Amino acid sequence: MALFKRKAIPGPDPVPERPASRRRPICLGLQGGGSHGAFQWGVLDRLLEADVLDIRAVTASSAGAMNGAALVSGLATGGTDGARAALDKLWRETNQSGGKNVFGDSSIWSNAMTPGWLKDSPLWRASETLAMAMSPYEFNPFNLNPLKRVLDASIDFEAIRSSDVKLFVAATAVRHARSRIFTSAEITDQVLLASACLPHLFQAVEIEGEPYWDGGYLANPPLWPLFYEDTPNDLLLITLNAFERPEAPRAAGEIVDRLNEVVFNAPLVAELRAVAFVQELIEEGRLTPDSRDRYRHILLHAIEADGWLGDLSLGTKFNTEWTFLNDLKARGRAAAEEWMTECMSDVGVRSSVDLQARLG
Repeated sequence: MALFKRKAIPGPDPVPERPASRRRPICLGLQGGGSHGAFQWGVLDRLLEADVLDIRAVTASSAGAMNGAALVSGLATGGTDGARAALDKLWRETNQSGGKNVFGDSSIWSNAMTPGWLKDSPLWRASETLAMAMSPYEFNPFNLNPLKRVLDASIDFEAIRSSDVKLFVAATAVRHARSRIFTSAEITDQVLLASACLPHLFQAVEIEGEPYWDGGYLANPPLWPLFYEDTPNDLLLITLNAFERPEAPRAAGEIVDRLNEVVFNAPLVAELRAVAFVQELIEEGRLTPDSRDRYRHILLHAIEADGWLGDLSLGTKFNTEWTFLNDLKARGRAAAEEWMTECMSDVGVRSSVDLQARLG
């Protein structure tokens, strides 16, 4: 059972359904997850191809921020076709920039050349632990990051800054242990590098004197910026980390993988719990008259990793081999197709997921 159960929940004042041919205003929430971001590429590619949504805002972290930046810049310069081309360019550049190193794989050997039994052995795990004991300031003193070339080659940052589609990117302020949200006017390659900076693999990215790490540690993706902006009430989350697993992990590698999922899902679960609480207050009429104007009824929708990426290990988040990226894209397109068939009619009318049943 996934976190987001499909169940139509009417809001307090549902509006009449719009004609199926009309593009429906929506916000996107894009979670981070390394090369698994190619799954989001597939989802976005199919949604853009169908041209059924009017994307007005994107909030994102890490790899989701890269997708969001490509999406917004492409929309600004070429509409839906431009956005599809920009996303394709982003992932082609990712593949052509040395493969796995773009997302910080510290392994010595390629996943494709390493037998699974060897990676799960105690000796291999011990060597990984030893490698993790080295700081990126030691093994990468020149602070080389191939992702910078990818971003500079595939994203028009000026187009993002001039776009009427709002973009919010999260990064974690290291010294202050808090999330900073960068808005469209502030987006640069350094902001995206900060949002995707895993601290055991890359040196912190310094912006205005503050070092930053991966935004997913405290906001993955951040939802609260949407609540205080003039944006559509509908929010479509596209996640990359599985929320539920059928069995508890036992092998060392499986434990590490599951812990990674739990850690990077925790900020989103916390925000969704708050959303569920406020929605319950609204639906039950428990808000005082003077406080009603301060809260919005968010219509939540989701295309989630559960069921689509559940067979993939943590190690595959560093795999940018072209065949693998295209497999992820195909999965994303299939997931988007399923969502449009089952949930598209709910956009602008009601939530298509049941937060109360899961988080209540």
